[in-house]
Amino acid sequence: MRLEGKTTLVTGAASGFGRAIARRFAAEGARVAVVDLNEAGARAVAAELGDAAIALRCDVARAEDVAGAVEAARAAFGRLDVVVNNAGWSHRNQPLLEVDYDMFRKVYAINVDSIFHMTHAVVPHWREIGGGCMINVGSTAGIRPRPGLSWYNSSKGAVNMMTKTLAVELAADGIRVCGLAPVMGATALLETFMGMPDTPENRAKFLGSIPLGRLCEPEDMANAALYLASDEAAFITGVVLEVDGGRTI
Repeated sequence: MRLEGKTTLVTGAASGFGRAIARRFAAEGARVAVVDLNEAGARAVAAELGDAAIALRCDVARAEDVAGAVEAARAAFGRLDVVVNNAGWSHRNQPLLEVDYDMFRKVYAINVDSIFHMTHAVVPHWREIGGGCMINVGSTAGIRPRPGLSWYNSSKGAVNMMTKTLAVELAADGIRVCGLAPVMGATALLETFMGMPDTPENRAKFLGSIPLGRLCEPEDMANAALYLASDEAAFITGVVLEVDGGRTI
């Protein structure tokens, strides 16, 4: 019950890392707004979590959707203590000149603009209540990039730096901002990152670059997010915690 009494919002929570984070937060005593563009998926996760959760449809690339999700969570819970900006997107692993501008903008809208929108939506509330915690899901791609993912890599580099600069500027308000930088994970985007079918042979090529020899599992991210959201991390801000099996060493 490390999050007992806390109210939380997790984007991209209908599947993958976000679903695991939502489940773990609820198991640890938090109330959770399960937020996703996939409304049916969000409702399924919220139903699984029972009275501890609500489901909200939201396109994180749209400022009005993000503001609406924050307001709905506040209305349901009375306040909002923790936000996890987990929703993300990538172009396929391919030569950089083969990615068109529309895809480039989509990657940035979902990965980067979403944090801008969430900051504008939630920081005034946190200033009113005296603090809050934002956790942004960046990536090892923004620290030690792989070829073929240039535009995605740069978007996650932006997320990592946004995390640090938001932490500096908002610390005086009692607002903590931290990041998570997972290595390639066992999620629906795996083949997109790999740029090839997910076969044992192809997966082995990528596992060879991870010292601990496996992909990031959703539970790994849930455990890390739990720590950063908990009072145990009350003096932690501005960090981008690498959940990467040693990839960035």
